[in-house]
Amino acid sequence: MAIRLYDSLTRSLQALRRPDPADPRDIFTFYNCGPTVYAPAHIGNFRTFVVNDVLRRLLELEYGAAKIKHVRNLTDVDDRTIGQAKNENRPLGDITKHWTQLFHEDCAALNCLPPHHEPTATGYIKEQVNMIEVLMQKGNAYRAADGSVYFKVASFPDYGRLSRVKERELLVTDATADSDHKNSLSDFALWKAYKPEEDGDVRWPGPADAAPGRPGWHIECSAMSKALLGDTIDLHTGGEDLEFPHHENEIAQSECCNGVPFSRHWYHSKHLLVNGTTMSKSRGNYYTLRDLLDKGYSAPAVRYALLAGHPRKQLNFTLDSLHAAESAVETLLKTLEILQTKFGHIPNATANDRFANVHSALREDLNTPAALGALFTSLKSFEPKNESTEADLVAFMEILKVFGFPNAAFVAAAEKTPPPIVVLAEKRWAAKQAKDFAAADALRQELTAAGWSMLDRKDGYSLEPLKK
Repeated sequence: MAIRLYDSLTRSLQALRRPDPADPRDIFTFYNCGPTVYAPAHIGNFRTFVVNDVLRRLLELEYGAAKIKHVRNLTDVDDRTIGQAKNENRPLGDITKHWTQLFHEDCAALNCLPPHHEPTATGYIKEQVNMIEVLMQKGNAYRAADGSVYFKVASFPDYGRLSRVKERELLVTDATADSDHKNSLSDFALWKAYKPEEDGDVRWPGPADAAPGRPGWHIECSAMSKALLGDTIDLHTGGEDLEFPHHENEIAQSECCNGVPFSRHWYHSKHLLVNGTTMSKSRGNYYTLRDLLDKGYSAPAVRYALLAGHPRKQLNFTLDSLHAAESAVETLLKTLEILQTKFGHIPNATANDRFANVHSALREDLNTPAALGALFTSLKSFEPKNESTEADLVAFMEILKVFGFPNAAFVAAAEKTPPPIVVLAEKRWAAKQAKDFAAADALRQELTAAGWSMLDRKDGYSLEPLKK
């Protein structure tokens, strides 16, 4: 059965491309937009990242882990990161390093797999400059009077096909952005000329015939996707707020530069509401993961709550929903404990189809609430302690892995293991699954140097502090 996802471009359910299992070069390429690292990510951000994590896990189950290549970027230079560096009177790199580390720790706590590549905007300046120069040579971009470079929207007739944006909406949306230097209000910045009062010491040599400065926001994803995944990718995802203008602009600049379709499939998840309204610090309903952990909730419960609504529908997140999520996660972990205790080992049996309805719901537009409902219905259909088989345990562990709900060993380890160590372990496990053994060995050495041992198992790993 194919994995079908709603495609934001065609406005219809479409089957994802299945890579050829016999061709080692045929890889499913998957890009999702990551955070801007100037402040902590909030739970609305993490709804998108957790949904993408389940999608990644489902793809790996269906196609094989070695067949998936996942890239998630970090925006470490833009108006907000530079503004935060100025506010704190610290170097830009110090600011972004700090928030990147905290983001990784939150991802590890929520049991999100690290991407295979996590490029930064500052690490791909050359690639962005190269793309801009190609666009200028082709007539899709131009140098403005101040030395900035803008994309000429009129040069791409298909502009707006993703978001269905109208020209009137374009003008209203973009009317305040550098209008003095543009040929048209709908054009957008590819390269921003250096302004000492705004940029401080943040600048790079620009494209040919342009001023020194820094890249615009949109070009980074096009350049990093091209460098790491090729000119055409299989799947591009993100929150609905990125559909316009960010993803619309990515399509325009990528397709004009490369001359081929940018992404075969677009998938966007909806915004998160908290207590029935948008998050706001003034309303007192703005939560980061650490806020919820400080209130005594567990990270697995937060993950469960973020998956309790369909990703393409608004989810109303409440603290009451976290109480229900805590109970649901406890039931899952107790069931796993019963099964593992009964069999006393990790079985070599093949998974049965007891949870087939769960898989079907996930394959059909990543319907996580229907899948969770089917999971608990399946658990009620038999008595795990007496009626289960080894195949049930394998099937149950398989579905828990897709949902990303940690097993009891992970929970115990997370309680006593510092988050940075969990981050290293997750990166090493991902490298091993991708058969990047050199990277896996290097990360194991980092763990050892930090005083931790990592024992690999068939279903995961365990961490233990080294004896002194």
